[in-house]
Amino acid sequence: MNRRLPADTGILVASDKTEDAALVKKLLDTEFGKVCTSTDPDQTAADFDRNRPDVLVLAFDSIEKSERHNLGLYRHSATIHVQPHRTIVLCGKEEVQRAFRLCREGIFDDYVLFWPMTHDAPRLPMSVHLALRELAGLAARAPSAEEFAAQARRLATLEELLSQQMARGEEHIESVGRAVAGANEDAGAAFDAFSQRLEGDELPERVGSVEGLRREIGRLKSEAIDAPLHSLSESVQPLARWAGEFREATAPHMESVRALNALAGEIKPTVLVVDDDAFQRKIIGSILEGKNRRLLFAASGIEALSIVRETRPDLILMDVMLPGIDGVEVLRTIKAVPRLAGIPVVMTTGRSEKDIVMKSLKAGASGFLVKPLARDALLARVREALPGS
Repeated sequence: MNRRLPADTGILVASDKTEDAALVKKLLDTEFGKVCTSTDPDQTAADFDRNRPDVLVLAFDSIEKSERHNLGLYRHSATIHVQPHRTIVLCGKEEVQRAFRLCREGIFDDYVLFWPMTHDAPRLPMSVHLALRELAGLAARAPSAEEFAAQARRLATLEELLSQQMARGEEHIESVGRAVAGANEDAGAAFDAFSQRLEGDELPERVGSVEGLRREIGRLKSEAIDAPLHSLSESVQPLARWAGEFREATAPHMESVRALNALAGEIKPTVLVVDDDAFQRKIIGSILEGKNRRLLFAASGIEALSIVRETRPDLILMDVMLPGIDGVEVLRTIKAVPRLAGIPVVMTTGRSEKDIVMKSLKAGASGFLVKPLARDALLARVREALPGS
């Protein structure tokens, strides 16, 4: 089936040799309409930002050069973190295993055995086609189960919040009712006391009849105080009825919230652990495993960014000192992407210098843990970021 590509689909071929870039571009020009090259080492980030490619082809004659180029892009490009793209690295036969390992680790997305050119020349265009199809599928996909689950977990607090507010409202209504009744009693008592004084010697000389004055006061009390207070008391009753009706009306919706939260509970929150020390990753994994969490691991900043680009974790535990791009720089990159900015990131380090802590917090870290990690402190941070986990 021939699938038409969008008119703005772009491929960028990067190399340190103009002739190699031209060779790859010529091969891709037969299939794709917008193929550009980047061969100036001082303009690599600018070339990427200007072209914003869907597919980046690294046409260097060694994997090491491709890694350096990729690292430079992640350090200096202003758009690589927000531009959805796939990276294909070209390699020779002697570096196939290394290319495979780097793709498996998420440093690159795919590799093609290209040097020297083989009889399978269409292999590279086919890889580009597959990368573009994958990007198109991601762009058209519905929100992931993890994204739904994250929202459902927030809804879990809605029922408790509404119940608390309803209880407070009912307390206020009852308080008003009691205040009205008390005011009515106090006013009645005051008028009764006044009437009793009138029966004594305090009656002014100009009052001709105590009984007549008592009747007038009684009428005044009934008309001026009893009736308004009774009316006010009755006006509170609809509020009380409304509270009951509101509770009944929201009950079915609360059932839906509880059901949604139960479904969300079946989807484990994802924790991404970023540390270049395999032993540290193993320790953290042993502490967190079996606690209804899904654990992902990355050994470098680039690998972490690659994972975050594909899977939005609910929490990131990240070492400050990482090869290539350090943890603070990775943190800044994550916080600069609106879709990812809300992910809590807890930094970990063996160095607790004030400047490292301040840089991390300024970059948007939600917490800081000093190695060696204390089990209770780590679990407390995780529970704080992932309530109920």
